[in-house]
Amino acid sequence: MGAPALRRADSADFASLLLADTPLIDTRAPAEFAQGALPCAVNLPLMTDDERAQVGLCFKRRGQDAAIALGHSLVSGEVKAARIQAWRDFADRHPGGYLYCFRGGLRSHIAQQWLHESGCDYPRLVGGYKAVRRFLIDGLEAQLAQQALRIVSGQTGCAKTRLLASLPWAIDLEGLARHRGSAFGKRVGGQPRQVDFENALSVALLKFVRGFGARPLIVEDESQLIGRIALPECLRQSMLKAPLWVVDMPLEQRVRNTYENYILHNLHEWQAALGEAEGFEAFADELHQSLRSLQRRLGGLRFERLNAAMASALVAHRRGDPDRHRVWIRELLLDYYDPMYAYQLGLKSERVVFRGSYHDVLAALSESPEP
Repeated sequence: MGAPALRRADSADFASLLLADTPLIDTRAPAEFAQGALPCAVNLPLMTDDERAQVGLCFKRRGQDAAIALGHSLVSGEVKAARIQAWRDFADRHPGGYLYCFRGGLRSHIAQQWLHESGCDYPRLVGGYKAVRRFLIDGLEAQLAQQALRIVSGQTGCAKTRLLASLPWAIDLEGLARHRGSAFGKRVGGQPRQVDFENALSVALLKFVRGFGARPLIVEDESQLIGRIALPECLRQSMLKAPLWVVDMPLEQRVRNTYENYILHNLHEWQAALGEAEGFEAFADELHQSLRSLQRRLGGLRFERLNAAMASALVAHRRGDPDRHRVWIRELLLDYYDPMYAYQLGLKSERVVFRGSYHDVLAALSESPEP
């Protein structure tokens, strides 16, 4: 027989665990998990929402000992065995993982003890979710206070997201927010919770510092909101002062990029999720809803013209000709997005330090590490 495996210690080395994308068991109730969780965490709760509510009420009325006793009675027998088995299955799949509760207290201790009694030693995160969340937010604010930034800007359709993907020292904020950053940016599956976006952003920044800390961080020019996700104020303030690298691209190329991203790729996502027919209808409905969200800004006549062109394009698309979408895309870029971008860029023109083609900007951002 081989030597028994060494028992791993509980850990407060949050940076190392997050950098390694360590699998985690979140033992909190589902409602707590739904309010925000750690990256790579799976919710395998000690108690259901109802069980937790009963224990909480008992604690208020009768104190801790009575609440603990009630918890053990609620989670016993087959219920207890099933929850232990779920943890064991996770531990078998992820022997390098950890478990946590909210503060690293009673619930994670109980889960750890029950696992130990079943023959599985699994370590905890010291301080639980609350401690890791504090670590992430403090780290985000501290790093951004000293981090040099470069902002990639450009008109709609300039392939800024693709440019960022070509630079290992960039962070794709729209990717983390699961939104393409315009009225038409909604994606299948929706956006993460605000807390989860902030946690993921902080981890992405940790990874950037580890790999490319000497370089300026590159992000895309964003407004305060990406869909319904708000940029952290510390990031927003840093971005407002950072230099701009502006991508210039001919209109027809931007029309093509917009068509590929917002029509072809978006339709593919919907159909992968819902099937060919239902996916197309959901895609079409979302296009119309997105345009309607701009109706007030577009004005009645322009909205009606674009809406009719979109409806005509969707009819042609159903018949196998998606290229008709380029008509309303071109008009929307020329009459709405381009003037809006020109106005916004004019407000920050003094921060523009480089302007050129997609390849010129990519080359410039690839070469020089100086801020």
